[in-house]
Amino acid sequence: MATHDATDSTPTMTRYWRECALFLAALALLAGIIAAEPIPQDLAYHQFADHRVLFGVPNLFNVASNFLFLLVGIAGAAFCLGRDRPKPAASWAVLFLGAALVSFGSAYYHWNPGNASLVWDRLPMTIALMGLFVALLSEHVDEKLERTMLIPALVVGAASVAWWHYADDLRLYVWVQLMPLVTLALVLALFPARYTRRTFLLYGLGFYVLAKAAEFWDPEIFALTANTLSGHSAKHLLAALGLLFVYLMLRWREPIPAARASPASDTAAVGQPANNRSDSS
Repeated sequence: MATHDATDSTPTMTRYWRECALFLAALALLAGIIAAEPIPQDLAYHQFADHRVLFGVPNLFNVASNFLFLLVGIAGAAFCLGRDRPKPAASWAVLFLGAALVSFGSAYYHWNPGNASLVWDRLPMTIALMGLFVALLSEHVDEKLERTMLIPALVVGAASVAWWHYADDLRLYVWVQLMPLVTLALVLALFPARYTRRTFLLYGLGFYVLAKAAEFWDPEIFALTANTLSGHSAKHLLAALGLLFVYLMLRWREPIPAARASPASDTAAVGQPANNRSDSS
């Protein structure tokens, strides 16, 4: 009597329920955004609390606070393109290269805030976000996805900025911003870890949430700090610190043997490099 592998008879939806959850989340988010009314750019967005001109530079602190993106972006890109590059290397490298470009695009925008200059702030942001999106999918679903998804994802990211600039409609750009973050939360919750240090992604997400909160309370933080540091400048610093945790994760992590891999397997020893852990393999 012929025997069959038990996994062969498992329904596809049951075997790949995690992947289905990711797909349905992306589809639901996209459908919800498309169903919404067009979202025009609020021109009040360009009115920041701190508009001091120092050393001849307008909005100096909002301009200069982007420098940390450049430092982390260069360090991350160099590591991802180096000898000990992580997998999937190209997507992680795109994330950090995009972040390095954000430092220039955002500085240019804050020098003279307006819709025209905002394009050059948002375009490199989509490069970084789509790099993160594809890296997360490739690492947790299938490494082959990087070869088929990275270029199309970057095109979608750029198209979202082009559509906003042409039609004054931010809906697609909102999806490009939200989907990598939703994916990050879902892979942490649903997929087993293949490497140690994955909790650093959670720290990075936490700093990004803090950055968005600082952006929302821009004038309040500026007043609270006696007009020293605005919420928007703090946003840049907090977001760059979130990216720093991603870099540290990639640099310190080690593969987890298949027998140990589980969603909770990377929660121990998060304060020191992996090669100092006694239980590392």
